[in-house]
Amino acid sequence: MSRFLWKGDKRYNDFSGYFRRKFEGRVQKISIDAGFTCPNRDGSRGIGGCSYCNNQTFSPAYCNLEKSVTAQLNEGIEFFARKYNSMKYLAYFQSYSNTYAPVENLKMLYEEALVHPQVIGLVIATRPDCLSPEILDYLQLLAQRYYIMLEFGIESHKNVSLEYINRGHTFEESIFALQETARRKIHNCAHLILGLPGESKADCLDQARIISKLPVENLKLHQLQIHKNTRMYHDYLQHPEQFPMFTIEGYLDLVVQYLELLNPAIVVERFVSEAPDELLVAPRWGLKNFEFTAKLEKLLEARQTWQGRLFEES
Repeated sequence: MSRFLWKGDKRYNDFSGYFRRKFEGRVQKISIDAGFTCPNRDGSRGIGGCSYCNNQTFSPAYCNLEKSVTAQLNEGIEFFARKYNSMKYLAYFQSYSNTYAPVENLKMLYEEALVHPQVIGLVIATRPDCLSPEILDYLQLLAQRYYIMLEFGIESHKNVSLEYINRGHTFEESIFALQETARRKIHNCAHLILGLPGESKADCLDQARIISKLPVENLKLHQLQIHKNTRMYHDYLQHPEQFPMFTIEGYLDLVVQYLELLNPAIVVERFVSEAPDELLVAPRWGLKNFEFTAKLEKLLEARQTWQGRLFEES
């Protein structure tokens, strides 16, 4: 294992191990729904949102707009405290674009979370086109005292794909957001979807090379999924041939090859998405996240390969 650039027994730079080392203990995100919207829904950038998006697929039950940030934090902490005696927590502003508001509003919400005695920082899910200089200045100040991460929905490195899914921003804007957060020492995470319509396996592997050259700190990957009550779902019903779905074996093979090309300094937080069964249309693997990860680790071991094995530093 001496060939790996990180500590631990995994063949990739795993998120849970990174967090345990960084904070010297277990850290848990608590999801918060603070009532944000999105410039791709209110007409600022578009209408109707991204074609694949159904917010119900990732909002925990305790997230509720009728509850304050503090109330949601307390409910989430109570849930996890039953499992673990000693925990540190990050307030995870998750639903929609959580920097899409005047900076005065953001201060009120973020600081309500940060005054909680068990919260050590924030993870803020947003879009790369929702960052004003004032917001970046404010987050830069917070990052000097707390753990602050901006999680960007980048989704693809190809502008033609971003246009197809009605994303409403360009990859160039994603590059700017990653570079600006890195420059200001604000932690970042890139969220990307593998298998978007029109993207080949070669495109996915090229994405790994491109992302590896950018100042990406954390990475979230997941397979394309079709969820009910989305625009993509209706497109899928009309033209299913345009949506080739991964098999488990095919996606495992792709992720192994993606990891081989990926900069070993990038922390990988997730490989798959797990939507509620009642909302998921395809692909229906019947596999939990941890089960997929176990299969991936076995395949990496069988092939005697690891994250960054083929990475070429520019």
